[in-house]
Amino acid sequence: MSDFAYKIAKNQKAFISFCGKQVTVLSGKDAENFIAKIAHAGDSEAQLIMAKITGNFKRGNEKAFKKRVDSC
Repeated sequence: MSDFAYKIAKNQKAFISFCGKQVTVLSGKDAENFIAKIAHAGDSEAQLIMAKITGNFKRGNEKAFKKRVDSC
């Protein structure tokens, strides 16, 4: 199951959501870099890229957090 998802708007903004809720919007160079990375990524790699960009799963609480959001 993919927790993170993204949409690319016509104006080259990237909208990243987690469990159906929008968590960040990328524009400008950040959006360009994201689009370039995500284009060549598989599903699990794309999930990791979006987790790093949004700031989730960086604080050492990945296991505890994963248990809480399994019902996304």
